[in-house]
Amino acid sequence: MTLNILIAPSGFKESLDAEQVADCIATGITKVLPDVNICKAPLVDGGEGFTKTLVAATGGTLHHLEVTGPVGQKVPSHFGFLGGTTKKTAVLEMAAAAGLRLVPTNMRNPLVTTTYGVGELIKAALDAGAERILVGCGDSGTNDGGAGMAQALGVKLLDENGQELGLGCGELIKLQRIDLSARDSRLAQVQIDVACNWHNVLCGEKGVARVFGPQKGASPATVEAMASALEHYAAVIKTDLGIDVEQMPGGGASGGLGTGLHALIGAKLYSRYDIVMQYLELDNLIPQADLVITAEGCIDFQTPRGKIPAEVAKRAKRHGIPVIALVGTIGEGAEINLQQGIDYFNSILTHPCQLSEAISQTATLLTNAAEQVARLLLVGRQIKSFKNSKFKLPYEKQAKTFANQGGYLAREAS
Repeated sequence: MTLNILIAPSGFKESLDAEQVADCIATGITKVLPDVNICKAPLVDGGEGFTKTLVAATGGTLHHLEVTGPVGQKVPSHFGFLGGTTKKTAVLEMAAAAGLRLVPTNMRNPLVTTTYGVGELIKAALDAGAERILVGCGDSGTNDGGAGMAQALGVKLLDENGQELGLGCGELIKLQRIDLSARDSRLAQVQIDVACNWHNVLCGEKGVARVFGPQKGASPATVEAMASALEHYAAVIKTDLGIDVEQMPGGGASGGLGTGLHALIGAKLYSRYDIVMQYLELDNLIPQADLVITAEGCIDFQTPRGKIPAEVAKRAKRHGIPVIALVGTIGEGAEINLQQGIDYFNSILTHPCQLSEAISQTATLLTNAAEQVARLLLVGRQIKSFKNSKFKLPYEKQAKTFANQGGYLAREAS
């Protein structure tokens, strides 16, 4: 009987996109098990690859342009139009304009990085005739609450002297008034849907500054400065616009971009898989698989809070399908994932190394790790064959001879 393996990974941040990850895993598996049936279903959660994956899945078109990057320099970016839709639907990802990979390591200060380029992508989609805009939130290098995005679309954030704020989270502590009078008028006629992590909130101990700030280069002092700025931002939004965003589900997505999209330009936030699974076929593919292999850059206690491996495992377990996760790093509390439907996880790293080295070698490490998984599957196949053969397990006292044949131990019957 041929083994059917579904490969349904996320991308690895700053290294490989989901399609490349799937290719690496498939290569490693087929080195050892060339006769298996492999189906690849690279997944996106709103982060890097969101646009290209959905455009490819629907037969849409991709459009390239330059926008203002997270540190203020121009960067190449893109948005797309989905195929097969009644409304002309543009799709874009914040990571293509303000992602972490666009922030040089020596410039990672989330007090100053901006989502201004995200607003420029939205404007470009409007200019191209979009009737609906689908925004993916994920893999951000910013923490400005979506303020820069809104500023690019004409929203005025004013200080006590009526002067417009500069860019970046650090400026928000000076915010006194929000003026929507010059906001791009086309936004009122366009449906904007946002795919985001529903678990991320803007403020509090589990707010975006404290949970994700350190990943973006924030020191402890910077984290507290950001938290204060975002709390002040939320207070002004509540006063001026009547919207309570402090604990709004999804409001903390992508450094608070979810808040800016909802409160300042009228977007509607959705749990990202409610959006993504409308365009991908994962739920149709899982029942046909004997094994699912997923992957992501890190697995830890946060993985069950909306990360791809946990989502894949949840859906696979509805059909009783085992799940293996290959990851870059194993973080604090990773074992909780064994209770969430992931049956086995392992790091692709084989020795301690710098992050830069791991990123540069991800393709090789991932391929090799998948090959090792395939060898374990081969052992499992041989154990099953061994148990069903004329041979007996070698634990009897009268055992006489052992032969190493094909990578497993077998005893000839006495």
